Amino acid sequence: MFKQKVVLASSNKGKLVELEYALADVNVTLIPQSEFSVPDADETGLSFIENAILKARHASALTGLPALADDSGLEVDALNGAPGIYSARFSADENGKGATDESNNKKLLIELAGVLPKDRTARYHCVLAFVKHQFDPNPIICQGAWEGIINTGFHGDGGFGYDPLFFVTDQNKTAAQLTKQEKKKISHRGLAIEQLKDLFKL
Repeated sequence: MFKQKVVLASSNKGKLVELEYALADVNVTLIPQSEFSVPDADETGLSFIENAILKARHASALTGLPALADDSGLEVDALNGAPGIYSARFSADENGKGATDESNNKKLLIELAGVLPKDRTARYHCVLAFVKHQFDPNPIICQGAWEGIINTGFHGDGGFGYDPLFFVTDQNKTAAQLTKQEKKKISHRGLAIEQLKDLFKL
């Protein structure tokens, strides 16, 4: 069966792995934008939705292919919703460079020092945007959210981003301790992908 080629508008290897795994049973071949030497888009939006659409249109414009973008982040209540849309760049320098998963996690722990466990509530958000072409007037938008608590230390070596700190109460594990199968069923990205499958009618 012919599989539709779709460019993934991300350079985040963790996202690529999760999306490829989740979409393995559908009629789509995801190709990372790096294979086309597409640079990251300037994320100038003020919301996950705006940034996801920006990234999808950018990748589609430079490749001529349909594009799927993922804009995700962590919203921490005690930090008034930060790091939010800046989750990947939380610990960046004044030039927006230098942030890594490790440095972002360390900064988050510092920011939450002294905050009681009951006040460390947080949630992951994921927005997926799919465009058929650069000028698609009706992008497909799918969203998912995942509630948790920010731990005071690191647990688990799976996943990426803030997963080692993101404690999922009903699983009694951090996101980094969950299997791929478990994460696919309950995570913010997994929920958004299920919506995408339904809308695609795949």
